[in-house]
Amino acid sequence: MKEYIIQFKPFLVFLTKFLLSYLVLTLLYQSYLNQFDQKNFEVDKITQIVANQSQMLLSVFDDNSYTMPNLKEASVKLFYHDKWVARIIEGCNAVSVVILFISFVIAFTGRLKQTLVFILIGTIMIHLFNVLRITLLCMAIFHFPEYEHILHGVIFPLFIYGIVFLLWVIWVNKYSSYATKSIKK
Repeated sequence: MKEYIIQFKPFLVFLTKFLLSYLVLTLLYQSYLNQFDQKNFEVDKITQIVANQSQMLLSVFDDNSYTMPNLKEASVKLFYHDKWVARIIEGCNAVSVVILFISFVIAFTGRLKQTLVFILIGTIMIHLFNVLRITLLCMAIFHFPEYEHILHGVIFPLFIYGIVFLLWVIWVNKYSSYATKSIKK
């Protein structure tokens, strides 16, 4: 058994770091969300910011874009060309995607400063691409409502997860301690 632990130590260390990071960040995020009253349809601040920024980007293409609180659930209604095209809920703010991203980066550690800078830049990039994703999704749903299911369920999730995957590849190959060990060989 000891030889298996030694043989798989790098994987076990990665898995432990990933799971611990993911658990801690998820618990912190959940405690943040618990500050908002879901029963009274209160939307958390991050989701509200994402909805407002998406609306601002939509307004570049149409002056009749706006947001409105949803009175039936904890979400923000997003309008494009005066038509309600999307509801922005907590899951749309990409925080869970950022938590996944950060956990992976921590699990494949690098130098502390590089890790923190990469996490900060990656988080900002994920946020910006998420706002762009929501904006493009709203425009696509407005013009092609018959494809809403595939747009929302397949194409646009691939967009955000593709960005995260690209960031992970860059991290592992350029900045993680794994990359520096591979370069030294």
